[in-house]
Amino acid sequence: MSDDAKTTPKRSRDSISNTLIVAIGVSFVCSILVASAAILLKPRQLQNEEEYRQRIILDVAGLYDPGADLATLYSSIEETMTELASGELAPVYLVMDGARTEQVILPIEGAGLWSTMYGYLAVENDGNTVRGLRFYSHAETPGLGDQVDKPAWREQWQGKKLYGPDGEPQIEVVKGPAPDESDYQIDGLAGATLTGRGVSVFVRHWIGEDGYGPYLKTLGEEESR
Repeated sequence: MSDDAKTTPKRSRDSISNTLIVAIGVSFVCSILVASAAILLKPRQLQNEEEYRQRIILDVAGLYDPGADLATLYSSIEETMTELASGELAPVYLVMDGARTEQVILPIEGAGLWSTMYGYLAVENDGNTVRGLRFYSHAETPGLGDQVDKPAWREQWQGKKLYGPDGEPQIEVVKGPAPDESDYQIDGLAGATLTGRGVSVFVRHWIGEDGYGPYLKTLGEEESR
């Protein structure tokens, strides 16, 4: 054996370069596994999101039954589009009783105190009477703004009127308790006045002339014929 061979040091398995190679290899394999899992699970994720959306729509319409088949329940919902004043097309969900529209579910969204709030508003076929309100996504303050999710608060919306005798939006969340005889007012959210005010503002927007107002007016006229 030559003197050079004898004096050349062997690379340590614990050297920095070996450690880096192993770390890079492990990271590469993990990234492949994560990416593969994301691709494989994407269809299931989309299906779960769609089923959740359908449950919320059925729930706000008062039609959801946890023990029933979701697809069967949702078959009573007809999805369509309507044109807003801006020219934008917006989705509308109709609850049908044969050829007759029983109620309509409208997607609504707007600013609360801390977040954009997303939900659905269900309206009777007179285009004026509220059947229900349900938010499915928001980040309002736990214990305060998230009172919008409480069944007792949501139930207050049932039977309320959206428009006054002049045809203008009148529905609102007030500060403090609403008068028992009021057709338009909902109890305020204790400690979350700004969240309640935000709900009033964007609900009125969506039922106004720039939102679904013309659609609801037409719906009410057709029902009254």
